[in-house]
Amino acid sequence: MSEPSIETADSGTAAAEATAAETTDFATAAFETLAVHAAEPRPAHGGSVVHPIYQGTVFETVPGQGYDELQYIRLNTNPSQEHLHRKLAALEGAETALATASGMAAITTTLLATLAAGDHLIAAGALYGGTHHFLTEQAPRLGWDVDFVDPEDRDSWTEALRPRTKAFFVETISNPLTRVADLVGIADFSREHGLTSIVDNTFATPVVFRPHTVGFDIVCHSATKALNGHSDLVAGVVTGSAEHLATIRHVLNLYGGSLDPHAGFLLARGLKTLALRVRQQGATSLALARFLEGREDIAQVNHPGLESHPDHERAAALFGGYYGSVFSFRPAGGVEAAEALLKGLRIPYVAPSLGGAESLVTRPAITSHAGMSAEERAAEGIHDDLVRFSTGIEAADDLIADFARALGD
Repeated sequence: MSEPSIETADSGTAAAEATAAETTDFATAAFETLAVHAAEPRPAHGGSVVHPIYQGTVFETVPGQGYDELQYIRLNTNPSQEHLHRKLAALEGAETALATASGMAAITTTLLATLAAGDHLIAAGALYGGTHHFLTEQAPRLGWDVDFVDPEDRDSWTEALRPRTKAFFVETISNPLTRVADLVGIADFSREHGLTSIVDNTFATPVVFRPHTVGFDIVCHSATKALNGHSDLVAGVVTGSAEHLATIRHVLNLYGGSLDPHAGFLLARGLKTLALRVRQQGATSLALARFLEGREDIAQVNHPGLESHPDHERAAALFGGYYGSVFSFRPAGGVEAAEALLKGLRIPYVAPSLGGAESLVTRPAITSHAGMSAEERAAEGIHDDLVRFSTGIEAADDLIADFARALGD
């Protein structure tokens, strides 16, 4: 898929802004250049090389505007919001984008805009705990039917199809077991059966994989994580075609989950270093996984960059040598050994979340997936002793040395 023209990546006041200040199309630039310069107006506002924060909530109206085109902060048409949308669209290779108040707001709003009462959703079985909790707890209240399927098994997708199946939801890299679904197959299957294909690309980021290039309709992110990269804001992202995003944005406008311009400013700032951070984190993450693999005190390591990973060949073909910052593993001594390791590590913080500059380590059973029952976690292979590690930008040698010391070497 070709890069979008920055001038047409958003509507409403974006067109007026592009007319007022010439923008440069970086469609053919490398990702690092795109991350810095995409959607930045030339000449810059007031000569500043950093796009300003428009904190205003309300703006003068223009005759003929519809409800969703009014310039109003809750309607996501503040100039700072629209600047961020254009930048996000360029990075994901999408026609347009929308920032939301959180990653869950991105996912739930997308599903609310896609499904009506009586509709059916196919979803991968291994999902972030919050997403799984929403689909098992809230979907029945909304009148949706959900079938969880094996994202590797096309036959299970076909068996799940119903006359009112409307969408297929999957994660690029699953949380926390780092499985890589048959992404090309899911996009093709969805297109063949008229389904809206939705993918959570948080673990991969557009540095590692851009789902629109293989045919996914809608891409979601928790921008709280790697897109921002500094553990200091909560935000979400949805990207896709103008047609899909118009519906999603209208629903978001009504539910009120817009992103504050100041948080959007911080997110746009974080995006400029995205490629540098993700590539270093990915290299360090793989080095750590290789250090742990094969040790007698480590029972299992889940990292798609390892040749032993069941989806390694697919990941290598799709991801171009980088596999994200997150991996998981199980110590040989069970929960007691896992807790001892968490207490013994000195560099990472024992905390949930991921994608920040600092390394984080946690047990998903008591954090990210605590909303699932023990039986649901066990069915997906999320055991109580499973440890998830989010690699920061610290030196690989220091992190390896910290693990070695904590493991008693």
